[in-house]
Amino acid sequence: MASIRRKRNSKYWFACYTLPSGSRTQRSTKSTDRKAAQKLAETFEEAARNGTTARQAQRIISHIFHQVTGGSLPSATVRSFFSSWLETKKPETKSSTHVFYTAKANRFVNWLQSRADSEISAISSADILAYRSVETERVSPTTVNHEIKILRMIFEQAKRNGLISENPAAEVRRVKRTRENERRPFTLPEIKRLLATADEEWRSLIMFGLYTGQRLGDVARLTWDNIDLQQAEIRLSTAKTGRRQIIPLAAPLLRHIESLPTGDDRGQPIHPRAFKSVTRSGKVGTLSRQFYELMAHTGLVPAKTHRRAVESRGRDGRRATSEISFHALRHTATSLMKNAGISPAIVQDIIGHESVAISANYTHIDDLAKRTALAAMPDVLK
Repeated sequence: MASIRRKRNSKYWFACYTLPSGSRTQRSTKSTDRKAAQKLAETFEEAARNGTTARQAQRIISHIFHQVTGGSLPSATVRSFFSSWLETKKPETKSSTHVFYTAKANRFVNWLQSRADSEISAISSADILAYRSVETERVSPTTVNHEIKILRMIFEQAKRNGLISENPAAEVRRVKRTRENERRPFTLPEIKRLLATADEEWRSLIMFGLYTGQRLGDVARLTWDNIDLQQAEIRLSTAKTGRRQIIPLAAPLLRHIESLPTGDDRGQPIHPRAFKSVTRSGKVGTLSRQFYELMAHTGLVPAKTHRRAVESRGRDGRRATSEISFHALRHTATSLMKNAGISPAIVQDIIGHESVAISANYTHIDDLAKRTALAAMPDVLK
């Protein structure tokens, strides 16, 4: 039975009615009159129940809304709203981020099939949970959680636009990572084995990754202009968050940098091959594969045959993930400093992690404290 409710901080009544599928939906009546809102709710339900298709029902509901209020009913299909949201995000995000958003959004739209042309207000938490279950069987927990996060963003915008009264993805929890999905830090013997096996450039990339805790892409993009030997620090902006980082040079890394050949051009990359790879493609996929091959050659991970197994599920199958990767150096740096008794706040500032508790915009970590933290890390070259 149709009913009405009023949301906190809203002067309008929301109509709550049942769709032909049996699920309940809510939409704003744009009316402050209780009786008029109730009438609209009952009419919405009747129109939705008698409409032979979702689009026909929507046309009927829009016509009724205009007759009662004289205004236009705010509405959008899932497909149209997702498309407009992606267009809005295009100038606000990096191209690689927008490609990522597009892939995840389209995945959900395609999963809905014909329902993607229904009103966005018809999507419920049960739909998001069902999608999560399907994706959990297909891809890793990390990927599923990324998808849910993006759906929350999209539906939250629909809520702000008055198209829905509640965000159906808001209360859908993240998928818990199992032990087989967990990443771990490198041990010091493993790092020494990598350094002994790696060529000159990869040896340098590993040193930078370990003693700065930065991501592979950020390390690969470093130029000599990012290095201040007089102040003994690195200055960079991270590609993922745009966070400005000032990281003191740990003694082993400083000695390593001083041993590297330099030129007169400060804009030259420190790691030419890696720099060319990541700037040409905008991604670190090639470098990540190279690092995996280095780990395999060192005996830290099994070698990949590059041959698709008979039982493989192709692009839709779950990717086999390794518990260690270049990103594990970030975990390693964090663990080494915390194990040395360094304050979590100082570690967070060095690594560049964001959190509600400590924000880089409002918390300044003393330079001496960061230098003390990095000095506490062991020298892997000895």
